Amino acid sequence: MQLLRIDWNVVFTIINLIVLYLLLKKFLIGPVTGIMKKRQEMIDGQFAEAADKQKQAEDLKTQYEEMLSGAKDESAKIVEDARKRAKTEYDNKVEAADAQAEKIIENAHKRIEMEREKTIQDLHSEIAGLALEAAGKVIGQNSTDENNQLMYDQFLAKAGDSNDTDGE
Repeated sequence: MQLLRIDWNVVFTIINLIVLYLLLKKFLIGPVTGIMKKRQEMIDGQFAEAADKQKQAEDLKTQYEEMLSGAKDESAKIVEDARKRAKTEYDNKVEAADAQAEKIIENAHKRIEMEREKTIQDLHSEIAGLALEAAGKVIGQNSTDENNQLMYDQFLAKAGDSNDTDGE
């Protein structure tokens, strides 16, 4: 029977170890495992939140790139519109300047024509006066002012009629 002899110390030690294991499992391993699970859940939540934030950042980046592209297109359109308006205004100014130049030239031609007509009238008057003076010397008489005026008017009438036939 010696074989079956059990040492009670070993049995108590095994029982103590089992009780210690159960107590450690309940009061140490269980709470530590729970804390580790909570931390794992928290870390997983933070990873999910980070992934969500990264997706939002990528969406914002896409929006900003679209807005930047739209701004570039809009600025190109604004520049093109400004060029068109500037060209239109330039053309209008050139057209107005051409019209004003034509008007100035036309007025100059009218003035020249008026000066020419006045010069012709002055020459006719001077020629008539010289003709009267020559006629008076040829006739040798001192005629009166009324007679001179009458001869002058007749000369102008004839000179005017001959002038009309010349086509001037």
